[in-house]
Amino acid sequence: MSQIKIKNFGPIKEGYLENDGWLDIRKVTLFIGNQGSGKSTIAKLISCFKWIEKALTRGDYEPNWFIQRNRFRKVYCTYHKIQNYFKDNTELYYKGDSYWIDYTNGLLSITQNQIGSYQLPQIMYVPAERNFISTIRHPELLKLSSDALVEFITEFDNAKKEANIDGLNLPINDTLIQYDRLNDLINIKGNGYKVRLTEASSGFQSLVPLHLVSWSLAHSVKIQANRAKKTSMSSDELNRFKEGISDIWLNDSLTDEQRRAAISVLSSKFNKSVFINIVEEPEQNLFPTAQQNVLNSLLSFNNFNEGNELIMTTHSPYIINYLTIAIQGMALNQKINRTKNTNGAIDKLNKIVPKNSTISDKDVIIYQLNEKNGSIEKLENFEGVPSGENYLNQSLVMGNELFDALLEIEQGL
Repeated sequence: MSQIKIKNFGPIKEGYLENDGWLDIRKVTLFIGNQGSGKSTIAKLISCFKWIEKALTRGDYEPNWFIQRNRFRKVYCTYHKIQNYFKDNTELYYKGDSYWIDYTNGLLSITQNQIGSYQLPQIMYVPAERNFISTIRHPELLKLSSDALVEFITEFDNAKKEANIDGLNLPINDTLIQYDRLNDLINIKGNGYKVRLTEASSGFQSLVPLHLVSWSLAHSVKIQANRAKKTSMSSDELNRFKEGISDIWLNDSLTDEQRRAAISVLSSKFNKSVFINIVEEPEQNLFPTAQQNVLNSLLSFNNFNEGNELIMTTHSPYIINYLTIAIQGMALNQKINRTKNTNGAIDKLNKIVPKNSTISDKDVIIYQLNEKNGSIEKLENFEGVPSGENYLNQSLVMGNELFDALLEIEQGL
């Protein structure tokens, strides 16, 4: 399990006050809070640090490469547009399985962690701007300033070709995604209708890129992970790989861009074995029951491999509530397995939450961010179930209180 500590970065000030400031990153990690509280800031930093750890472990770069010329801030934080969030007293710490990374007093330090094992990840950041992709015929031709969005569009372009004429099931409304190769179009097919994605509702335009990319990468990593178990690289192969990396860096005739391309080709010999899916606002433009179905799909993809991680930001109380159902579903499934006469309980459970979308409470952690003081706190739980006393549910209660206040005014007339 990796951890991150953040102080005085962007909207985050004092950060997390428990556990010496360390935030745990578990199999499912959820960040909730108001606009401008720092949810996406943390998600982007996690993405950044995990990518650096991956590059270091694989041997793509030496630690000094990130330290020199302030590349951590100017290149990798710029990728997520958080390069201007730094302050004079910014403190950032990351503990990974193979590397520990610190940024304090304006300096970056990287230490190799000799303890533990490391599984090479496929890291995907799913931005909130994804619905924009569906409204344009050829988004890959646009000159975008967001590198993260460009990468997501590239993965989306690759993934849509896997939704062939037979279609790919969507988790809402009994619909399918169909890809028209001839016209390079995605169609949404339902009961008695078929429309282009560019003409579909906003919910479909947000859902399809998220679902398609997550589905494609989760399946790809699952295949690679199974292959890696059978054909792992020997020590000799690993040494030859590192020598190849060294030769690329020593070749003065190559530009930085050519070096990165050569390293990418060489690195493809490594099989990725886990999928880290970082999703902004999975609920975007979706009806509550659709939010549940989308969450169940993301959880099922996350359960493909033991080391997979799903990191989400949300404004939706329904996401927390449905995540609670997934946790309760796991506990109930375990209880059913210990019972002799189940009376069809498994079938009944699957109608509420599919077995492959359940999750243990020990694998889930939820953090609340306060935009007023820049603090972070962990959402407590009761017997493994996340507390209903959270910012999002409190907003619902506030609505009821406002309605009661209006009734009091009316009664006083």
